[in-house]
Amino acid sequence: MLKKLSFTATVLALATTCGSAIADNKKPVTPVDPTPTCKDLPNFASLAAALSAAQAQDNGGFALNMWGTIVNRDGEVCAVAKTGTNRGDQWPGSRVISAQKANTANAFSLPGLALSTANLYSAVQPGGSLFGLQESNPVDTTVAYGGVSKKFGTVNDPLVGRRIGGVNVFGGGLALYNASGTLVGAIGVSGDSSCADHNIAWRTRHALGFDKVPVTGVAPDKSDNIIFDIGADGKSVGGWGHPTCNANSATANTTVLGVAPIAK
Repeated sequence: MLKKLSFTATVLALATTCGSAIADNKKPVTPVDPTPTCKDLPNFASLAAALSAAQAQDNGGFALNMWGTIVNRDGEVCAVAKTGTNRGDQWPGSRVISAQKANTANAFSLPGLALSTANLYSAVQPGGSLFGLQESNPVDTTVAYGGVSKKFGTVNDPLVGRRIGGVNVFGGGLALYNASGTLVGAIGVSGDSSCADHNIAWRTRHALGFDKVPVTGVAPDKSDNIIFDIGADGKSVGGWGHPTCNANSATANTTVLGVAPIAK
């Protein structure tokens, strides 16, 4: 009888040990990235200050408050900021759009090719060279709409550290090139007309010092600036054009920081 009890106890002990080991093996393993992925990019305070200064200028839009997002080269959100005193002073939908624009500019720019989201407008139209691109890389809705809303646009915005995805194909997204001309991520800005978004993103990137685009973009001015070459037939001459915005403004469709958009 004692031998049977001893044998049973041994079997139970072994079963418990094996079960514990199996349970431990099922636990998800979180990989540790030894490199701080955002350490060489503008932080929240820098983005907020540059975005606010850019929005305060005449950008050719409606002078609305803005959202701005920075992503690293892996598409992870590093910072989300807003202008205005309170959350709700900006279009709520533009928070996610700003992140989409940052993701797009990063995802489709290279060390040898700078593409702004404004450059993509005509290319994704039916018959364009990139038709269908806007349907790729959908937004992760769990990331986009998760988290505590009172943290939106703060240093602890729920998007930070996560990949939102998404493709946006009008002005406001620009790749970030550091002082060495290295592509390190992108900025996305949203909250006004698409032309004003582009202008504000352009000024914000310049203020942050990440506009050292080292190579030719799609525009003849060797940049990723917005291009206005859409004719009366609705077609872009070069295939990369963007519609003009707010025609009553002298700034909307003219020079930004000394770099004129390409006119038709």
